[in-house]
Amino acid sequence: MAIYFRSTPITEPFLFDSLGNHWLQEPTSRPNGFPHYHYLQTEEGSGIVQVQGNSYRLEPQEGILIAPFVEHSYCSASPGWMTLFATFTGTLESSIPAIVGNQPVILVNSVHGAALSHQITAAIQKYRDSSTDTRELSLDCYRILLSLADQGRTASLSDDPLYQKYVLPIIKVIETDYALDVTADALCRLVYITPQYLSRLFVRYLGCSVYEYLTTYRISKAKEFLLTYRRMRIQEVAHRVGYTDTSHFISMFRKATGMTPTAFRKIN
Repeated sequence: MAIYFRSTPITEPFLFDSLGNHWLQEPTSRPNGFPHYHYLQTEEGSGIVQVQGNSYRLEPQEGILIAPFVEHSYCSASPGWMTLFATFTGTLESSIPAIVGNQPVILVNSVHGAALSHQITAAIQKYRDSSTDTRELSLDCYRILLSLADQGRTASLSDDPLYQKYVLPIIKVIETDYALDVTADALCRLVYITPQYLSRLFVRYLGCSVYEYLTTYRISKAKEFLLTYRRMRIQEVAHRVGYTDTSHFISMFRKATGMTPTAFRKIN
């Protein structure tokens, strides 16, 4: 579990007021809302979010952005609802409504959620590094807000021909063959475009590269194996999610979650 709160003056255009992941979510009720834009995403289990009389169920990798001072509450819909979250402030906080299209609520699907999880986890890792300056974190914050804005504008990708023709087929292959030796070059050949163009499309729609999406999905499946098959050796978990080198798997898992697979299994 990693949680960070802003401890410096607001001197940058956009900043995280708070940031965290691997949080065992407790029931929360805010009749007067929260003072900042607030993003909440399911890591494990599921939760129910009530906003202005509407009910939303968040399954793994699904999230919700709620505008300031909007009444809401949430509670778990399964044992052990684990979440990640981010709240946003900054000297240009008043411009955030325009960035996200003045929407009081933005729902994030699991595809976009996987990319946002990667971005938030990377920002948390920077908080651990005391040498990271606030300007860099401000840029990270802005990128996440843009990703949320993109999700708000492209809530339905079913009508987007580029997404349907090039991105969606690659996502399906990754989520089916993640345990195999999947490479970006091989994926590009499936849809007959260059690696550079495919990467640009992934960044455009998902906010991450093909490699980053594959890595995020593999780590997500690794968490599932670690918790579902508690006697499975770490080496076998690594192989099941596509890593032939166990040391490399442990390194990637630590980079994504802030802890080793063994430590993750122990605290869960």
